[in-house]
Amino acid sequence: MLRRSLLIVAAASLALAACGQGGEKKTDANAPLLVGATAVPHAEILEHIKPILAEQGVNIEIKVFNDYVQPNTQLAEKRLDVNYFQTKPYLDEFNASRGSNLVTVAGIHVEPLGAYSRRHKSLADLPQGAEVAVPNDASSIGRSLILLQKAGLIRLKDPANPLQSLRDIVDNPKGLRFRELESATLPRVLDQVDMAVINTNYALDAGLNPKTDALTLEGADSPYVNYLVARPDNQNDPRIRALATALRSQTVKDFIAQKYNGAVIPAA
Repeated sequence: MLRRSLLIVAAASLALAACGQGGEKKTDANAPLLVGATAVPHAEILEHIKPILAEQGVNIEIKVFNDYVQPNTQLAEKRLDVNYFQTKPYLDEFNASRGSNLVTVAGIHVEPLGAYSRRHKSLADLPQGAEVAVPNDASSIGRSLILLQKAGLIRLKDPANPLQSLRDIVDNPKGLRFRELESATLPRVLDQVDMAVINTNYALDAGLNPKTDALTLEGADSPYVNYLVARPDNQNDPRIRALATALRSQTVKDFIAQKYNGAVIPAA
């Protein structure tokens, strides 16, 4: 009986030890870094530096998304190690609405937001009551409305507030009608609306050239920098730091300048 009890205790001790080892799992410095990104330009930029990082012993696996929610959701759930697709206002709004605490690691580039049309060649051509499609997330719609105000189409209650909503429009001379849609769908409705305000990554992915096709475009001084984002528990992972350094390197700045010709601008 005593021998049996000792065996049970020993087995329990081994089980606890095994659980303890599993709970104290440390980051494997040689494991691939799983990076979430939207296709253009983020995944393209990551593909460019992939061999450079490999020479440093850092291997990255790129998971491409076509929306702005899943990259953050999967990062928070530890299904990704890091992501690269979003601005700080969008991240702040996501954290506040989802109860997450994702953090910025480094600012990489700016994608000037633009307004596009297949029906009209200029803003002056927009008819009374024109239908304008805008992104439906809080940070992007605010950014869109600020762009339209700078273009002289509307006036906002607080022009400096990055989280404007349609309720903050105090003057709308053309009587513009707004249609809020998920960002990724905006290029697909260009034939259905008078104008659509589209994030540059989706515009590029749809074959649009922001510099030549946009009726109005944010300037190079846009504060909406795209960030590399991680969690508090892994933001100092040496692999993530190496990725951040590579993304901010002169090599990447030159690649961005040559490939995107001003449609994407390296962050200061």
